[in-house]
Amino acid sequence: MCRVAGAPPRILPPLALMLLAALQQAPIKATCEDLSCKTGFPEDVHSAVVSRSVHGGQPLLNVRFQSCDGNKKIHFGSSEPEDFRVGEDGVVYAERSFQLSAEPTEFVVSAQDKETQQEWQMRVKLTPEPASTGASEKDQRKIEEIIFPWQQYKHSSPLKRQKRDWVIPPINLPENSKGPFPQELVRIRSDRDKSLSLRYSVTGPGADQPPTGIFIINPISGQLSVTKPLDREQIASFHLRAHAVDVNGNQVENPIDIVINVIDMNDNRPEFLHQVWNGTVPEGSKPGTYVMTVTAIDADDPNAQNGMLRYRILSQAPSSPSPNMFTINNETGDIITVAAGLDREKVQQYTLIIQATDMEGNPTYGLSNTATAVIAVTDVNDNPPEFTAMTFYGEVPENRVDVIVANLTVTDKDQPHTPAWNAMYRMTGGDPTGRFTILTDPNSNDGLVTVVKPIDFETNRMFVLTVAAENQVPLAKGIQHPPQSTATVSITVIDVNEPPYFVPNPKLVRQEEGLMAGSMLTTFTAQDPDRYMQQTSLRYSKLSDPANWLKIDPVNGQITTTAVLDRESIYVQNNMYNATFLASDNGIPPMSGTGTLQIFLLDINDNAPQVHPKEATTCETLQPNAINITAVDPDIDPNAGPFAFELPDTPASIKRNWTIVRISGDHAQLSLRIRFLEAGIYDVPIVITDSGNPHASSTSLLKVKVCQCDLNGDCTDVDRIVGAGLGTGAIIAILLCIIILLILVLMFVVWMKRRDKERQAKQLLIDPEDDVRDNILKYDEEGGGEEDQDYDLSQLQQPDTLEPDAIKPVGIRRLDERPIHAEPQYPVRSAAPHPGDIGDFINEGLKAADNDPTAPPYDSLLVFDYEGSGSTAGSLSSLNSSSSGGEQDYDYLNDWGPRFKKLADMYGGGDD
Repeated sequence: MCRVAGAPPRILPPLALMLLAALQQAPIKATCEDLSCKTGFPEDVHSAVVSRSVHGGQPLLNVRFQSCDGNKKIHFGSSEPEDFRVGEDGVVYAERSFQLSAEPTEFVVSAQDKETQQEWQMRVKLTPEPASTGASEKDQRKIEEIIFPWQQYKHSSPLKRQKRDWVIPPINLPENSKGPFPQELVRIRSDRDKSLSLRYSVTGPGADQPPTGIFIINPISGQLSVTKPLDREQIASFHLRAHAVDVNGNQVENPIDIVINVIDMNDNRPEFLHQVWNGTVPEGSKPGTYVMTVTAIDADDPNAQNGMLRYRILSQAPSSPSPNMFTINNETGDIITVAAGLDREKVQQYTLIIQATDMEGNPTYGLSNTATAVIAVTDVNDNPPEFTAMTFYGEVPENRVDVIVANLTVTDKDQPHTPAWNAMYRMTGGDPTGRFTILTDPNSNDGLVTVVKPIDFETNRMFVLTVAAENQVPLAKGIQHPPQSTATVSITVIDVNEPPYFVPNPKLVRQEEGLMAGSMLTTFTAQDPDRYMQQTSLRYSKLSDPANWLKIDPVNGQITTTAVLDRESIYVQNNMYNATFLASDNGIPPMSGTGTLQIFLLDINDNAPQVHPKEATTCETLQPNAINITAVDPDIDPNAGPFAFELPDTPASIKRNWTIVRISGDHAQLSLRIRFLEAGIYDVPIVITDSGNPHASSTSLLKVKVCQCDLNGDCTDVDRIVGAGLGTGAIIAILLCIIILLILVLMFVVWMKRRDKERQAKQLLIDPEDDVRDNILKYDEEGGGEEDQDYDLSQLQQPDTLEPDAIKPVGIRRLDERPIHAEPQYPVRSAAPHPGDIGDFINEGLKAADNDPTAPPYDSLLVFDYEGSGSTAGSLSSLNSSSSGGEQDYDYLNDWGPRFKKLADMYGGGDD
């Protein structure tokens, strides 16, 4: 058997003493009946009494479920999951905070086997505690529970012993306790500790789970203690489980659940959700009008006095017209008006200091905090617009539109740019024809009187308008002012020089075509609308005359023709010819007006009909392929069709070979009269006469191409006939084109040959095959003699790569002859770099050239194209051996080779 023993005889905290007394007085029953097991809830309906106020997460009761197989995994559920939750250990928790009604609250708790999916249900009825306070402390702490029995089987016997569970009421512990710590809470014992050595432990959040170490238990004595102060605002309750095991770790008692509730203390001030609250109220609002709601929260228990807040207004600024214009509901924070006299034009905003105090507003023990409520007084239309003057003046030139002639100014005390301030204007009299309108300037709220229809000074010289102004929205109820304001507008019309106008415009004249030049057509005059201005007569001129048929007298407007009027002209559309004329006055400034003269030209029979088309094709034999022709006439009915078609009497071959038959008023058919007509091109004259009075006729040539036809009647030699039909002029033109093309080709060939000759004449006269080391080479430019020191060192290379004789250009030869000797062997320069390579190479090449009889020059006269422009050095002819170098020793020239031997003899005095 298990029991909860009291603490040893020593002084305990009052809360622990009360808890132990409750535990000792709690009825604990043991059932040790060896009866047959039945899985399920022990009862169908379970009733429990709980407190009227339920907090979220609060444990309410434990459900008892009997399982004949201790290994079964049971899952619990609730029919009201938004209100109640059942843990895996069978503890029923409240999901949210709410108040139980006076009537019992019912819901269903279900248990389901996770393996077999078998389900059991039980109805739970929760009854709120009675309001009386006479119940004992033991009854207040006791929670009705349904406990899960823990089953223990002995061997495989179907009989079993059901052990009772420990039942312990919740432990209430105040937050922010000052200790000393650890502080003892309760002592837990098992009645089997007399025969066994037991060890006690607790598990759960606050013990071995985060936050760990808050609760500890003496493993020997079972004394449960708290190690530090608790904070209800962090964790409102702890759910622990106590265990009792022997020294071998075997469980000797079912675990018991221990619920520790943290009792709230007033350790938190109220906090407003916003430090500044903004609200609005219309001006003129009646007392009791809702304005806004301010809200504060308290982290303390809202169902206890520590979290029950009360509101009040500390101050109001400004205090006019009353220092108590507003009040606040002390529980809800609703701010309402309590006095009349809100006027936005006087006070636009009120600032209230709001205080929230907990402990139900107790000024002695409650904690307080403040916030600011800013209430803006919104505008209503309690002021109509008022004109700043009784009469406004303006003026407008005649015939002008979209011109602002007057500005109407008003004043309105309401808030600018709101419907209560925006003015609307309307005319109530003085404008029966609707020549004016009044627009509102959105920025200044002025009325802009605008002309929308032209005004004639000669008809109206002045207008007196009556206007009214009112707001976009009607005045608020109870306002004594008239809803609108009225004023008059006097507008003067200014006379201006108006342009003259033609009457009528346009003017229509009906006239037969063919009217000769110089004929008087009509008179087209204009009128000047200015009756009060001193002006001379009007002057007329021509503005537009596409065919240049007309002219107008500048004084009297008489129009005469300058050419024959022709209805068939391209400038006539639908028998109508349009000309535009200008009438000008001499006012200041001068004005002019235009008028249009429309001449409707009546047709006369002045055009003869013509054949269409001009060319046709037919077969050379009689076949049903007659040529259809059409008569066209620029004239219109009755001077056009029906037409008469006939062939002329001359030449006689026309009627002998052809025949024509009219098939309608505008169409006829031409066909062969004879059985065969040789293929070719024939000009067939056709006489066509219209139906005019008098008649008009003409002879039109139809070019008929007669060709050979196949069985289907299609021409087979049209190309030959067309070729044969080319005129002499076309053939001459083709021949001229061919001759010009040949001349151009010949000129191009001659130019190319001449260019080749010029290129060859500029080539070198030196044989490219020759050794160039002792020769003068021809360049495009030889420079300035000795002053030009830019030498081409590439000439020091072997001339092995020069062109052979076989590919030398023809005509480029030296004038001297090259002796026939065996070619000497010139040294080949090594490719490897060597400091003395160039010098050795030149010396060896020099020796080979001195001993080479075939190397030029050949002691003969050489001819060059260009020898240069001279040298800054003196002529060699000025050298005098007797005077300048007679005494000099020139024997060293003998060491330079046979080529310098003669020079050494000449200057050295040798016999040779």
